[in-house]
Amino acid sequence: MNYEPNVLKFTQQNAEDNEYPEGVNPSLELIITSEDITGTGAPTTLLIFNNEKGFSSKNIDSICSVGRSTKKGNRKRGYIGEKGIGFKSVFLITAQPYIFSNGYQIRFNEEPCPHTNLGYIIPEWVEENPTLADIKRIYCSHAVLPTTTIILPLKPDKIKAVKQQLSSIHPEVLLFLSKIKQFSVKEVNEDPSLNTVNAISISSEINFVTRKNIDADSYTLHLSTDEASDVTEKECGYYMWRQNFPVRKENQVERRLEVEEWVITLAFPLGERLNRGMSSPGVYAFLPTEMVTNFPFIIQADFVLASSRETILLDNKWNQGILDCVPSAFVNAFLPVCSSSYPKLNAVREWIKEKLRRENIIPCQSYADQKIFRKHCEVGRLTPSFWDILKKGRQQGVSLHSLSFHGKYILNSSFDTEEYDGVLNFLGVEPVNSEWYAKCIMEDEEFLSSAFSMG
Repeated sequence: MNYEPNVLKFTQQNAEDNEYPEGVNPSLELIITSEDITGTGAPTTLLIFNNEKGFSSKNIDSICSVGRSTKKGNRKRGYIGEKGIGFKSVFLITAQPYIFSNGYQIRFNEEPCPHTNLGYIIPEWVEENPTLADIKRIYCSHAVLPTTTIILPLKPDKIKAVKQQLSSIHPEVLLFLSKIKQFSVKEVNEDPSLNTVNAISISSEINFVTRKNIDADSYTLHLSTDEASDVTEKECGYYMWRQNFPVRKENQVERRLEVEEWVITLAFPLGERLNRGMSSPGVYAFLPTEMVTNFPFIIQADFVLASSRETILLDNKWNQGILDCVPSAFVNAFLPVCSSSYPKLNAVREWIKEKLRRENIIPCQSYADQKIFRKHCEVGRLTPSFWDILKKGRQQGVSLHSLSFHGKYILNSSFDTEEYDGVLNFLGVEPVNSEWYAKCIMEDEEFLSSAFSMG
């Protein structure tokens, strides 16, 4: 099993969860070098630079223990990782991680400390190998060092995998991170011909935030990438729709008990997506998964992930609740349900409405394998009480295949709810009339007897 991707994603998660001084453009920089600045004999070292506020004594206490993350209970505040256990994942690729931050200069060792016989969580003070001057030389001798530097002399058998991961950082990695605005990867060696990592610099910028109502907003996000292997800067804009949905009780899980709302964001590329020749993920949990949906938009939410972070758990009830809300978010992102205060723009709204009404786009209830879509005028809505009767009849084995033989197709039950009233009214889907109910009951003796037997 390949765990290296988790270690690199830990650095991104941690940088996103960190606090930043006012006026700072939050950034994360990864530099890999063959220079052995730690004196450990490591053939390759990874340095991680982050301009956060820096480590506090609580943060140090957290990584010197197990299960005492400073982020526990803060999921609803937007934290996407767990600081305590997360840091210890670096031992998958290094035997001695170093932290230089806010005056702290410490390292940890996977080998047991001779004084305590404990490994991993006992810090040692670092005076040299490396010094701050060594770190600054690698970073850039003329630049001010970011507040926090993490140094990972790599295990020899992990170098190839880490370099491969660094070279394949997805250019859309910043798409759903609210804090980090700049991210870069590069290799620094005395002899540049030794460089094998594909360098990249990614930046993001948000424009045109528009709040539609208290539960939703939209904005345009602009991503640009600059690669050493490409002479031209690449860029892409994304129309972002972000909407809040209340967490339903039946979808609650222990890992998210403090979260009361799902925040679902749909991203619609306004051009060719940035991909560096890689596949384009369709599902994000703040950071990209490896799930390719083939949809023309990207889904982001606080999904529960598999341990590898490569996929979401599709059979998880929390994730299912999120996915159930995606159609509503998509519809709200595009359909101009509310009228405009500008008469000429209302003409555009009416044109969109009429164009949609001419299409077979309304999903109908079907008790067969075949999916049915019809025009708005061919489809009707049912009362909640009649849906209850249908449900009970179905449970008793009553055949409902003839339900649409009475002059109207019936709207799919998943959409026949108050949540979709605005969209259905906009499209002109109306309730069936009393004549339909009469035909349904009188023409189906089995249904009639079942309905009366249920009271």
